Amino acid sequence: METREFLALRAGRVPGWKHVRTVHDLGLLRVPSGRLEASDPFVMLGNGLVVAIPPGTYPVKVTIADVSDEADGSHLRESYLSVIIHDGDPVVVENVRPEGVTDQEWLDAGAAGEYFGIGVDAGTVGFADAAAIPTAMPEGDWYEDVYDSGEDHSWFALMDSRDHLIPGAANVEMPLATNGENVVLSHSGWGDGFYPVLASYAADGTLLGIHIDLLVEEPENEDPA
Repeated sequence: METREFLALRAGRVPGWKHVRTVHDLGLLRVPSGRLEASDPFVMLGNGLVVAIPPGTYPVKVTIADVSDEADGSHLRESYLSVIIHDGDPVVVENVRPEGVTDQEWLDAGAAGEYFGIGVDAGTVGFADAAAIPTAMPEGDWYEDVYDSGEDHSWFALMDSRDHLIPGAANVEMPLATNGENVVLSHSGWGDGFYPVLASYAADGTLLGIHIDLLVEEPENEDPA
């Protein structure tokens, strides 16, 4: 993917591209293990794509595109969910190489023009520390006990709340967290599908961020500026 096609964290309108974007802070994500999982958390939490990053605590932001014909804010869709490792301007943006992918699998995917990403079946994407999930999530039915329990702190309720962050997003602590283990999640743009996970790099090779591209952005024509 060329950098000119990468619009994550870029507020406003970019020449050659249709939509006006806003960027929203979703708080911090703890990843002390350095194993960042991207997934549809309501379906695949604990079984998502895992990529190695430096251990730490990082800001998470969602880029939202105004896809209304009038650009009046009446129709908003999430276009990227991003974990920001370092501040900086991306010079290289490429598909991530997930944990467990062999050299041959990586080469074969590149040769075929394929990318690694996450499947979405519940209209939601999220990031978490992969190592925290086995100990910080309880046994039992997560859907009824955690996601949609009917209580104000359920994950569905927080995503719908205008008082938590923004509607459609949440930063939630896992039920058995002992040290702030959390999940940051957002609605997935147009909904279900398969979405690439990207890594952005500075000119010196520094990893700047990991991003779920929700494939919302559209060029104004076939050759965007």
